[in-house]
Amino acid sequence: MSELDFSEDINEIRPAFQPIISGVTHEVVGYELFAQRNEAGDLRNLTEVLMHEDISAELKLEIKQQVLQQALRTVAKDKNLFLSIKRSAQELLIDDGQPLLDTLNHFGETGFPTNRIILEVNEEDIEYYFAELYHLLLYYKNCGIQLAIGQLGNKTATMDRIRQLEPNVLKINTKIIGNDDTKGYDDIMYSFEMLADRIGASLLFCNIEDDFLQYFAWKHGGRYYQGAYLGTAQPDISPMKMIGMAKITNQFVNRQKHLIEERMSWIIAWEKTLNELANQWKNLAGVEDFLVLLGEAFNEASFRIYICNSDGLQVSPNYYKADGQWLFEDLHKGSNWAFRPYFLENMMQMRTWNRAMLSKLYADIETRERIRTLSCSLNGDFFIFIDISYSFLYENESLLI
Repeated sequence: MSELDFSEDINEIRPAFQPIISGVTHEVVGYELFAQRNEAGDLRNLTEVLMHEDISAELKLEIKQQVLQQALRTVAKDKNLFLSIKRSAQELLIDDGQPLLDTLNHFGETGFPTNRIILEVNEEDIEYYFAELYHLLLYYKNCGIQLAIGQLGNKTATMDRIRQLEPNVLKINTKIIGNDDTKGYDDIMYSFEMLADRIGASLLFCNIEDDFLQYFAWKHGGRYYQGAYLGTAQPDISPMKMIGMAKITNQFVNRQKHLIEERMSWIIAWEKTLNELANQWKNLAGVEDFLVLLGEAFNEASFRIYICNSDGLQVSPNYYKADGQWLFEDLHKGSNWAFRPYFLENMMQMRTWNRAMLSKLYADIETRERIRTLSCSLNGDFFIFIDISYSFLYENESLLI
């Protein structure tokens, strides 16, 4: 579609609303705004068309402003709904961003406050136009507009810039989950979760197309959900046929509770084994013999075992498994691991509560595989560390959550 076609038919373009569901209330709390056009009786979503480079930013903005004005009249009827809109960097920089403010201020006078608008800017635009957009976006926020950074997950190099903007919403694109180039997506998601916690932002997961992606969004702390699985874009905001969020969330809750209980059962069983073996601990002179006993007990689950004292100093060699055989390696004996932020705190907790601990998933420095570490107090002065292999975790889903 050419720019001329758009210019001639701009009055035929209408708004479309895709529902955004709250993970708290399981109800529609807002809509994302799209543009659509009637073509021979069929409504065509213009999202991809409006991304074409042969259409000027000025015309794109004109179309989006017209659609926004129509949409505001519709959404204003329900004071509990917010409206999410997208703007590219080029569109925002036209006339120093004033067109959007003029429209919102006009409707603000009629009772539609700017804090019901969520302005989405893509992560890529933040990366390439940060200097030009920074002060404008902060000004928008001061005017009450909520800021969302969209298409997160496509790039990961803009964390610091996102942190500086302190957006209200981080919008995660679930389309890239499962792609060959997103093997470490759980690690990326963890970074976004931590960033959201630090800046007080909510996570919105978009492009949810099935129950797997809905579960992924839920278990990663999504506050808002959006996608064809939940509801498609429609020409109005009248009640839509949508999946029952309360029912499916209850299924997620039951599934997660089962997995957590199963994981705790693993820890309890491992702790019992360690307590039984602890009776055979004598002193450092017999540390290698003791490691052999541990290797026999954890042969299936572990690939590396070592012992540290209460100051974080490794007092044993590494006892590790290679090609199915357990071997000793002295390289790390004498290393001090107390520099790790969690290390001393975990040891003090184990000593105080006299319970084994299972770490969160993390990437092992040597193997680069995702592992977990089981740790337990030996006698208050020494601590056992048992690294659980990824292959064992993979075979037991409860250990992956």
